[in-house]
Amino acid sequence: MGQNTAFANGSARKTKVAYLLQRIGANWQLYAMLLIPLAITFIYKYIPMYGIQIAFRDYTASRGMFGSTWVGFDWFERFFTAPNFWRMIRNTVLLSFYSLLWGFPIPIILALMINQLRFKRFQRTVQTILYAPHFISIMVVCGMIRIFLSPSGGLINLISNSNTDYLSLASAFRTIYIASGIWQDAGWGIIVYMATLANIDVSQYEAAKIDGASLFQRILHIDIPELIPTIILMLIMSAGSLMNVGFEKVWLLQTNLNKATSDVISVYVYQQGIENAKYSYSTAVGLFNTVVNIILLIIVNRLASRMSDKVRFA
Repeated sequence: MGQNTAFANGSARKTKVAYLLQRIGANWQLYAMLLIPLAITFIYKYIPMYGIQIAFRDYTASRGMFGSTWVGFDWFERFFTAPNFWRMIRNTVLLSFYSLLWGFPIPIILALMINQLRFKRFQRTVQTILYAPHFISIMVVCGMIRIFLSPSGGLINLISNSNTDYLSLASAFRTIYIASGIWQDAGWGIIVYMATLANIDVSQYEAAKIDGASLFQRILHIDIPELIPTIILMLIMSAGSLMNVGFEKVWLLQTNLNKATSDVISVYVYQQGIENAKYSYSTAVGLFNTVVNIILLIIVNRLASRMSDKVRFA
């Protein structure tokens, strides 16, 4: 009995392999084209990963990669015992979490609103206006923020009739960072959701209107269910970079007075690696940040899969 089962399993595997080889032979041109991006990814993404060992060595340029002394987890221990370790972790997590909490739903809401506009020309105009800020350089955006929030002649202070230096307030930094991020990137996120909404069969809306469904009911029972797979995919992609707070904006808006809330891991890596030339230490900090990102990505991926299964069978 056991021999018959093993023989059947072996035959099934041979059949699958033969079918796979047949498919590859029939579509060899497509697989040949696939080799190019795979080779590029392997060369530029995976081969350089051997440099991770710098985090476990006391790296010096004169000795090279393999000539530097192996120190194990010493750099990680130094980072974990740093005086500002918990402050950097807290600031990084809070900035990323609040950005995701407030910034993630906005493109969805805007896409649902724009999709209800009847005049296509007006719809395209609104969409263009909303995603235009995405093409503005981060340096220009930060310069605009400094001008608007300037204590002497800034737009916000003129409206509020005050002379507050908001960038020097640690309590205001997160609000400034998140609000400017929503303004710059929310419109660009609309594109993905608008493409999904454009593929919905118009007959569903017509049938819903005949049944007496209101505008809100059509959005709730037609639009949102169609968006759920895209929302889950975008959520997983956003969670994969949860610990990667934008270095440029934080660096350009950071002051000595707001470091209590603006001191994040990405800026610390730059200061230690570029300014202080502590390559091994900065690599260890960056590796720790990457590992945390991978763990968060796995957790969110599993939670999203369970949520999608419940929605599918609801």
